[in-house]
Amino acid sequence: MEPPDVEPPMENTLRIDVTQEGADPEEIAELTEFLRQELLQLDVDYVRPVTGEEEAPPGTRALDILVIGGLLVGLGKSAAALSQIVNAVREWRSRSHGSRPTLRLKLDDDEIEISEATTEQVEEAFNRFIERHSTIEA
Repeated sequence: MEPPDVEPPMENTLRIDVTQEGADPEEIAELTEFLRQELLQLDVDYVRPVTGEEEAPPGTRALDILVIGGLLVGLGKSAAALSQIVNAVREWRSRSHGSRPTLRLKLDDDEIEISEATTEQVEEAFNRFIERHSTIEA
C-alpha cells in the first residue's frame, strides 16, 4: 500500500470532488477530510488530496474550492474497491448535516455529479456508475 502522499499513477484512480453551495473553503476542507478519513478505512491503495497545481488557473476562486474539495483514491487491483468506495461515499453523504454536499466522481472519462436528488435517484446513479466499471465475473 502506498503512503497517502506518494504521487499515484492516474490509472485506476477515482477522483472525488466535494462542493457545497454557500460553504467557505474551510468548511469544504473539513467535509473533505471527514470523507478522506472514512475512505482510508477501505481496501484502497491511497486517498490523497488533489494538489490542483496542474488543474486550476491561478486566482480562480471557484476552482480553488473545487481543488480544496478534491480527493484522488487509488482503486488498486481489487474488483470490489469501486463498489466499497461508492457505498462509503453514499453513506457519508447521507449523514451530512444540513444541506447535502454536491459530489462529482470521475473515473477515466466517466463522470457523475450528485447534487439535489432523492435517496432513490442517488442510489440509481451510483449503481449505474459502478456497473459501467464492473468487470464481468465468471
